[in-house]
Amino acid sequence: MPSVPLADTVASLIPRAKAELTELVSFASVADERQFPRSESLRAAAWVAEALRQEGFQEVALLDTPDGTQSVYGFLPGPADAPTVLLYAHYDVQPPLDESAWLSPPFELTERDGRWYGRGAADCKGGLLMHLTALRALKENGGLPLNVKVIVEGSEEQGTGGLEQYVGRHPELLAADTIVIGDAGNFQAGLPTVTSSLRGMALLEVRVATLEGNLHSGQFGGAAPDALAALIRMLSSLRDETGATTIDGLDGTGRWSGLAYEEADFRRDAKVLDGVELVGTGEIADRLWARPSVTVLGIDAPPVVGATPSVQAAAGALVSVRVPAGFDADKTVELLTAHLRSAAPWGARVEVTVRGSGQPFAADTGSPAYEAMADAMREAYGREMAVAGLGGSIPLCNTLAGLYPQAEILLIGLCGPDAQIHAANESLSPRELELMSLTEALFLRRYAASQSAGLGV
Repeated sequence: MPSVPLADTVASLIPRAKAELTELVSFASVADERQFPRSESLRAAAWVAEALRQEGFQEVALLDTPDGTQSVYGFLPGPADAPTVLLYAHYDVQPPLDESAWLSPPFELTERDGRWYGRGAADCKGGLLMHLTALRALKENGGLPLNVKVIVEGSEEQGTGGLEQYVGRHPELLAADTIVIGDAGNFQAGLPTVTSSLRGMALLEVRVATLEGNLHSGQFGGAAPDALAALIRMLSSLRDETGATTIDGLDGTGRWSGLAYEEADFRRDAKVLDGVELVGTGEIADRLWARPSVTVLGIDAPPVVGATPSVQAAAGALVSVRVPAGFDADKTVELLTAHLRSAAPWGARVEVTVRGSGQPFAADTGSPAYEAMADAMREAYGREMAVAGLGGSIPLCNTLAGLYPQAEILLIGLCGPDAQIHAANESLSPRELELMSLTEALFLRRYAASQSAGLGV
């Protein structure tokens, strides 16, 4: 059973965490200035910086990163000879998408049916509150047993690599003995989970042109090359008849050897409509964590309302490919670009622009930090730690692994299936926030003790 004083302290801190999360969610901190003003992100960054200062963090700084955004850094000293742990989260969020699909305003934290709803509640503003709650609980129960660095990114969702570039130029800034990334989640509610692998990402914008301008479909249709039809043919070529990703030169036969994902559980988590088949072949875990996956994120084409009877002269799409550990994101960009160009029919002109990329990541789950995390999760949840993959990308993980090869990297968080991150009605379970905050506090205490014992302190 968990330490009673520590568990009680964490529970008592959850109302404060909710109040602070309410403030943080109110900032529409979407890093893309084409959709939301930069001032919203700057206000969120300033809020994070002030929160760190109030917790006694030193060297708090707003870092101007090369992509035009800000990340927030702080250092909280512990015992002089103690190890250093880096805690990561990000304050930028996905756009709300169709706001009419939200049952409550996306930037107002709203409690409903035992969950807290709001954009960024789980991904990843809640992750920051998990870190703060764990640190506060430790300070009230014997003090901080190690040195803590915190980095809160401002453009993780955009994939523009600002923080990765900044850290590459200042490699001493985030040096640590172990790193806790608070941007993952439990495989299912109540099952404590660490994420051992992340898929990387290749993000491309493709533009197709066939005519100098739109033409009347009655007068020219049937002979004039339609750019939208060409684009549809190109995008369709990225999947086979089962829906599996088929990019020329990219292997799609990988197998996942860890935690299984039952099809019935996946259909429920993904909210697949009755009668609709899943795409791809093999086990669900294979498709999610061991194989590339293409997604068409958006298409530039006339909307149905207001469309005219025209042959389209140009069309465009934003295409993403998630690539598992063992693949190279840059090579995937090259293969996807070549595939789209070769799939263009009728000699259509194709322009491809790389909008972002990030390498996949795989962790060493046999390290001492993972042992400490397994103990902490067992104590907090009363269940054994599960190890899963994650289909999403956190490009910073590879940067940190390259800069600090001796550091252990663990991925935990609040982005479980019920959270519906990146979709309408994103939400956070306050119970999971409480248990994961407790888990992190227990982990920090156990990790510090194990390192001190190993050093003979």
